[in-house]
Amino acid sequence: MLENLSKTIALSSTMTVSEERKTVLLPLVDYIQDKVNAKQEIRLNFICTHNSRRSHLSQIWAQTMAFHFGISNVFCYSGGTEATAMFPKVGETLTNQGFQIQQLSQEQNPVYAVKFADNQHPIVCFSKTYFDDFNPKNHFGAIMTCNNADEGCPMVFGAEARFPIKYDDPKAFDGTDLMDEKYAERSLQIASELFFVFSNIK
Repeated sequence: MLENLSKTIALSSTMTVSEERKTVLLPLVDYIQDKVNAKQEIRLNFICTHNSRRSHLSQIWAQTMAFHFGISNVFCYSGGTEATAMFPKVGETLTNQGFQIQQLSQEQNPVYAVKFADNQHPIVCFSKTYFDDFNPKNHFGAIMTCNNADEGCPMVFGAEARFPIKYDDPKAFDGTDLMDEKYAERSLQIASELFFVFSNIK
């Protein structure tokens, strides 16, 4: 694990996850544990409306925590009900928290490579629909990270399980003095909750 990222993970491990949130997260723990027990690949697709903020943060932290806890065969994806672009503040926030991020293309919807360890394959991030060809077609868990996507997708085709694990949108603070603080806060919340999820896998 990258050194500065290890410090952020250590910080996330000290954050309290409320009993209410644990109730929300435990079905995902059970899903992952069942896959581990059956020696099956674990595919997680984190879905939000625009695939620009919360779904990317969740995808990246889930893949990182799986590696941190030595849980193999975990493949994390993200998507939206529509494609836009990964919001630049997301990459900036994650860089500040210890990830190494390389922008691989310059178009309106750039592709990013996100590294959490020196010798591990980077996470490929760009905005896409949840049913994009880049994402799995079936045998995956769909994690709905926002209200609009949860309500707007009564059915996620190909998903074998669905988990409404919703986060407040840091976009509400765009352009304000609290922007940096709130993006960092949301990223750490997601990190702490996914630390809880993967720490419970045996």
